[in-house]
Amino acid sequence: MSSAGRAIGWEFGRRHRLGLIALGSYIVVFWVIKRLILGPEVPIRLNPPNGLAGFIIAPVSIAFFYFVGLFSYGLSGDLAARQSIFPARMFTLPVTTRALAWWPMLHGTAAAASLWIATAILVRWPGGVDVYVPWVWPALLTAAYLAWMQALMWMPYGLPGVRVVIAALWLMVVDVIVLVALNYKAREPVMIAICAPQIPVAYLVAWYAVARARRGDVPDWSGLFARLGSMVDVGPRRRKVFLSPARAQTWFEWRRHGRTLPALVAMVVPVELLLLFIPGNDTAPIVFEILFIALITPPFMAAFAAAALSTANTDGHGSYGGMPFMATRPLTSASLIAAKLKMTIWSTLAAWLLVVMFSLAALMLSGRMPVVVERARAGIEVTGTLRGITVVLLVFAALFASTWKHLVQSLCIGLTGREWLIKSSVLVALIALVAAGPLADGIIRNRTVQSAIWNGLPWILVVLVAFKMIAASWLAIRLYDSRLLSDRTLVAGAACWFVTVLALYGVLEWFASSPLIPRYFLGAIAILQVPLARVSAAPLALAWSRHR
Repeated sequence: MSSAGRAIGWEFGRRHRLGLIALGSYIVVFWVIKRLILGPEVPIRLNPPNGLAGFIIAPVSIAFFYFVGLFSYGLSGDLAARQSIFPARMFTLPVTTRALAWWPMLHGTAAAASLWIATAILVRWPGGVDVYVPWVWPALLTAAYLAWMQALMWMPYGLPGVRVVIAALWLMVVDVIVLVALNYKAREPVMIAICAPQIPVAYLVAWYAVARARRGDVPDWSGLFARLGSMVDVGPRRRKVFLSPARAQTWFEWRRHGRTLPALVAMVVPVELLLLFIPGNDTAPIVFEILFIALITPPFMAAFAAAALSTANTDGHGSYGGMPFMATRPLTSASLIAAKLKMTIWSTLAAWLLVVMFSLAALMLSGRMPVVVERARAGIEVTGTLRGITVVLLVFAALFASTWKHLVQSLCIGLTGREWLIKSSVLVALIALVAAGPLADGIIRNRTVQSAIWNGLPWILVVLVAFKMIAASWLAIRLYDSRLLSDRTLVAGAACWFVTVLALYGVLEWFASSPLIPRYFLGAIAILQVPLARVSAAPLALAWSRHR
């Protein structure tokens, strides 16, 4: 390895040594526990996955996406910018452009392939797994995936935000090709032939991208779109006038962040619905499974889009929470939060309109609509027309609310402006995600644990509700003392929350009324599902960050 390769590899290791050490330690600890404590009599089941498999699948997936951000420089670059996110400081190194692109790609593809090989060794250990796990083609696929991410991230583009769209679309094409090959049970040589040639092609694209970025070649496509807009807009253009700073802030939030979630949904959902067009996917279980995946996509994508609402680069200067640029605006902290909340509502509504339109179009064009209609009629015959319509509306309302909650749940943390707090919250969320599958599997398989949870359910709900209400009361007192919100706003907010809880409880009581389901359970579900504390904490977090 040349001195340039060693220097670039050393920089990757130095900047992210803690994450790499944590990943290596996790793999070693898992191997020790599986080999020496659990033994071969406790297998890792992948089809369907058991709790032990969850301790491998979730961390490996998180580690791979961490590698993508690390080796493509996405963790330190502005993905929405027109220019390349390849670090400009590296352009001054006394190495060729080919070496400048080659060594990060070599380190990245080697790390991605090694991650899969280490995972395969863990799960293929004698007595370790119940199905065959291939070695070669998944390693090549992960390496190709990361190489394409590097190439597409380093390419300069003519419009802001195009980088994410092109990368997502191209990687979806790669995923669809691989999924189709797996659906037709392609053998491993065929999978290798599909994955292996992508790596050198991605390297050539990355070489070209770094060369353009190194000489400062950043295209500008705004003139083309301006000419197209002038041809479409036959009337005179008028300057947009806002009646108040609050409306201007709402418009600004929508222009900057509101279209992120609809754009992600527009890129992902149509690809998911393409599965309806595959021959053989015409049975009711498969059709509804595909629709289920499409319907849970907006809440899932909202968790990724939520970072744009309050964390780094909110103001375009790389400062957390949008400070200090946001602090100079002629608006109160409550008005700034209100603008963000309005934007999230419109963004959620736009995303779900796209999901409904794409789903209806895919069902009609693929000829799968009769399957859905037949099952809907069968369900209405069992529950009745009114209850059937209520179920559909309740499901959509729950999904809509879940999407909105995911958009705003990190608002109070991100607006504190504390980088360590933001990263710690992400780490806690990832740990919870890793532990959720194994814990659920352990509860499902252990009747004793199920009995203990069921017997202690009233106290569990009491504790959760009490904790939420205590937190909300403390926040209300702080908001009242700080005068961030007026008395009328506090009372109106509390009344709206109370009415929403009563409405949700009434629907649950009407639909799920049964001697087996106690009323306190429905009431607790209604209280816990309607957001209160985290939304109330957002003005306090912003005010604290704004004036510190």
